[in-house]
Amino acid sequence: MRAVRLLGLGDLAVVDVARPEPGDHDVVVQVQAAGICGTDRHLFLGEFPSRPPVTLGHEFAGVVVAVGAKVGIAPGTLVACDPNIFCGTCAECRRGRVNLCEANVAIGLARDGGFAEYAVIPAHRALPLPAGMTAEAGAFAEPLACTLHGLDVARLIPGERAMVLGGGVIGLLAVQLARAAGAEVLLVTRNPHKRAVALGLGAQHTAATLDEAQALWPRGADAVIECAGVTETMTRAPDLAAPGGRVVILGVLPKGAKVAWQPFDLLFREVSILPAFINPFTQSRALDLIANGTVQTAPLISRRVTLEEAAHAIATPALPADIKLLVLP
Repeated sequence: MRAVRLLGLGDLAVVDVARPEPGDHDVVVQVQAAGICGTDRHLFLGEFPSRPPVTLGHEFAGVVVAVGAKVGIAPGTLVACDPNIFCGTCAECRRGRVNLCEANVAIGLARDGGFAEYAVIPAHRALPLPAGMTAEAGAFAEPLACTLHGLDVARLIPGERAMVLGGGVIGLLAVQLARAAGAEVLLVTRNPHKRAVALGLGAQHTAATLDEAQALWPRGADAVIECAGVTETMTRAPDLAAPGGRVVILGVLPKGAKVAWQPFDLLFREVSILPAFINPFTQSRALDLIANGTVQTAPLISRRVTLEEAAHAIATPALPADIKLLVLP
């Protein structure tokens, strides 16, 4: 079968590999749709930990075609992959903070993932899709689950103001979740197409720049949700928060990158900085939110690409109007 393999730093190729076989507790999934994530580009550039050689792809859905001897999922079941395999025994897992697991093994980062014709995953990481859901929609379960954790951390209540920084897939998912929480939402992105998509998904306001956003909401936002993962928005996010506000960090800067914040300002305005990492116990909720129509995924699909096109897309900067590229093996 064909697979997109990270062979080393800056070395990505579509290669032929053996079709995987399931262990006793595994399922083999014929991948029908897999999303390209910004993390995949970080992996290619060596800006995020990985274990090459490895098949990339941690956002995917497909049909179960083979199962291990001790698996209860039936072949033919359409499933989404929850890519984080927590150990369940470390101190953080025992505290319920499984997203901080000391021994987490992430599918598509530390073991082979979904940019391939077939993928083998532990059965307990294969979540059956709700009735009627397509694999393309199911491929959004993982990014939505991560965004949902961020909104859990934000603790929005109806009537508050939420400012979302960044118009990529995480930002536009955050817009929908913030609206569902009853917040007034402002999305900040330079791209006019993404501003238009945000308005169609329920945002009441958009701004092209941080200065424009600050002028629209001079008091600031109750929750600033950083989804861009760039130095400018990370640095200025606390300035855009209202007194007593929260800054939720969902965007990813390269490992080792630093930003400058003013502790005096954070203290005197009591602004909280709240990172939100991956998807602890949120992926099933994410599937339900897609199934019941609370979150729309179709407007977020920019392009559908082949495995060969996926390798090129990961190795090159995203196009300005791209939101989510889906790989269809």
